[in-house]
Amino acid sequence: MADEWKAPTEGNEEAKSWRLLEKVLLSSVQEQRRARRWGIFFKLLTFAYLFVALAVFSPRFDFQGAAGSGDAHTALIEITGMIADKEQASADNVVTALRRAFEDSRTKGVVLRINSPGGSPVQSGYIYDEIRRLRGEHPDIKVYAVITDLGASGAYYIASAADAIYADKASLVGSIGVTAAGFGFVGTMEKLGVDRRVYTAGEHKAFLDPFQPAKEDEVRFWQQVLETTHRQFIDSVKKGRGERLKDAEHPELFSGLVWSGEQALELGLIDGLGSASSVARDVVGAKDLVDFTIQESPFDRFAKRLGAGVAAHLSLLMGLQGPSLH
Repeated sequence: MADEWKAPTEGNEEAKSWRLLEKVLLSSVQEQRRARRWGIFFKLLTFAYLFVALAVFSPRFDFQGAAGSGDAHTALIEITGMIADKEQASADNVVTALRRAFEDSRTKGVVLRINSPGGSPVQSGYIYDEIRRLRGEHPDIKVYAVITDLGASGAYYIASAADAIYADKASLVGSIGVTAAGFGFVGTMEKLGVDRRVYTAGEHKAFLDPFQPAKEDEVRFWQQVLETTHRQFIDSVKKGRGERLKDAEHPELFSGLVWSGEQALELGLIDGLGSASSVARDVVGAKDLVDFTIQESPFDRFAKRLGAGVAAHLSLLMGLQGPSLH
């Protein structure tokens, strides 16, 4: 009888154990499902955050659509710092901003607010040509260049394409010239006892090498390149400014000298004294300024700091860059 009594007890205990194990397994599965759902949720949340961040900080993000109203405005485009490829004031950025400004039906006028020492003649030329093209397509929208601290060389090249140029009386304007700078390390190499070995196909392929002595015929050739670029610069300024230049034959006007805003006004390099806001208010007649400047994303700035900026400065130091409008 004792054995008959114990058998059901053991069976009941075994059933309880299985039921407990089943509950534990079900609970574990439910917990895993819950964790998986939360994991998916947080992944989606992170993806959405990154997507919004990329959209907001991307230079292609259109801030104007949300900010615009039915009222006419003056489009503002900043040209700041070095004018060069991959820089904030590159032709790609400025031209894109110009096209967006002209395509906006509420744009009554465009102000280029300039604070730049110049840069690449190629990039400056691209912007100059686009300003003149857009002016031709949209004769009712005038372009005004406003120089703040500095509008020199390539920056003035760009400004000369505008309908009118304004500056402060103490602004620095002009520097209509071309430069190409580098260093020569020949003496240093000799003192260190280091031989420079360069193998080329082409007699003058290495004529900018700073570790080799300069040759007179190559120096003359390079000077011709600079003078050709300078002549192109002068022709563009004369074409843009026309008869407003008081003395186009002034011996120092195109010598590379820089002038104060007050002096520039007397020479006809600018048309008046004023700021971006005063030009928008008093000249354009639309006091509200809407910024169309293409902004760099944080990713672009980070990449530039790591690579492109360092490479550009190294090439300048090594004498490997072409002519610059500085």
